[in-house]
Amino acid sequence: MSRVARTAVVRPSHRNRQHSTPKESFLGRLLDPIDRLSETIFSILIVLTFTLAFRIIKLGAYSDQPIPSTYIIELLIGAAGATLAWGLIDGIMYALLSMFARGESHRLLQQIQAVTTEEEGIEIVADELDHILEPITGEEQRRLLYQDVLSHLREGEPQPVRLSREDIAGGFGSVLVAVLAVLPSFVPLVLFFNHPGLAIRVSNVVSFVVLFISGYQWGKYTGSSPWGTGLLLAGIAAIMVLIAIPLGG
Repeated sequence: MSRVARTAVVRPSHRNRQHSTPKESFLGRLLDPIDRLSETIFSILIVLTFTLAFRIIKLGAYSDQPIPSTYIIELLIGAAGATLAWGLIDGIMYALLSMFARGESHRLLQQIQAVTTEEEGIEIVADELDHILEPITGEEQRRLLYQDVLSHLREGEPQPVRLSREDIAGGFGSVLVAVLAVLPSFVPLVLFFNHPGLAIRVSNVVSFVVLFISGYQWGKYTGSSPWGTGLLLAGIAAIMVLIAIPLGG
């Protein structure tokens, strides 16, 4: 995969945030929709892992026994701590990968400015863009475009590669989304504190709903089937439950 393609896969978010509008939400200015939805899905799956395995871990061979109410506090602390840790790790990686992606673009610019002939420069540009433009353009069109791109890149000034304010803001957004996404799943654990079994089951149902909504929004954003994507994610969660229950979860 070319450097430009890898950069797009790593973090497309900066491009989207640069075009944010005043009407966008606070989180929308920090992260693009795919980053927000991914963070939400992973955080919910972490919580589900805790709620499904908690009875097995705490009660072991006696997993069919009632769960003491005090265990719910441990469950809340453990799930919240794991989710926060995940958000912090992913936020740090977000910022670093965004910076590294710009570093790749920086090296590409240096490579183009070091070539001695136009043909060598066009080959480098073609290596980066052919996979995108070949299906929709002819060879002569691409060559003219690459010549224009090459002339602009030769005049460009490489910028120092360092963490930017946008990188840090995006990392903070990752942590914020990770925490906010799991709050609905924690509400039943608080409301039904004195009924631990019911609290865990209701929390799982809430997690299913959040996963479905996330999948639905993902489908709308990517142009795939919203209902199909939502049901797929909810189905994965349901399979996790079906596996956990016979084991005592």
